[in-house]
Amino acid sequence: MSDNPLPPNAPGRPKDMAKRQLILDAAKTLFLNHGYASTSMDAVAGLAGVSKLTVYSHFTDKETLFSSAIMAKCTEQLPELFFELPGGAPIDAVLLNIARGFHALINSQESLNLHRLMMTQGSQDPQLSQIFFEAGPERLVQEMERLLEKIHRTGELQIDQPHYAAEHFFCMLKGSPNFRLLYGCGEPLDDAGAEAHVQEVVSVFMRAYRPL
Repeated sequence: MSDNPLPPNAPGRPKDMAKRQLILDAAKTLFLNHGYASTSMDAVAGLAGVSKLTVYSHFTDKETLFSSAIMAKCTEQLPELFFELPGGAPIDAVLLNIARGFHALINSQESLNLHRLMMTQGSQDPQLSQIFFEAGPERLVQEMERLLEKIHRTGELQIDQPHYAAEHFFCMLKGSPNFRLLYGCGEPLDDAGAEAHVQEVVSVFMRAYRPL
């Protein structure tokens, strides 16, 4: 699937992070609007206003660029800091921060377009599906799993299988509102509805794992 990768710039040469962000923004736009197969590194370079060599100096091939674009989108809404457990912080407050960020992420137009893209192209290109899964859903579950392990050690919640608990948490947050949006048969929740939804999910999660 590589798009004729070129050798990177000389070792040790500092990367221009502003250009890197321009490339990521261009990649997200083109992947979502034109699909993976129809997006070339030349097109990304043109939209970003940089040379093709610059694109390859930051991202060695199209698969790496696609994966990085997915991770960048997730990190925008859910920075790694969200999955930390500050001393003395209420567990429900930590979970609510994550819930709000994840809910906004999965219901954003970019995310909906990306998931629709994967549903149409993923079956034709399993490797592309794997790249998407590892960069997005799997990475978030792993971050959440590590956080839930820390919470378990505090004794405030009893989470014997943190991986499954992380999956359940995110699946509850997606719920029927996200399915309706994906299928184009519903409207996004308003701010009050979204807040009520995440509050209910966190409440259910806390009750399910609270020690007896």
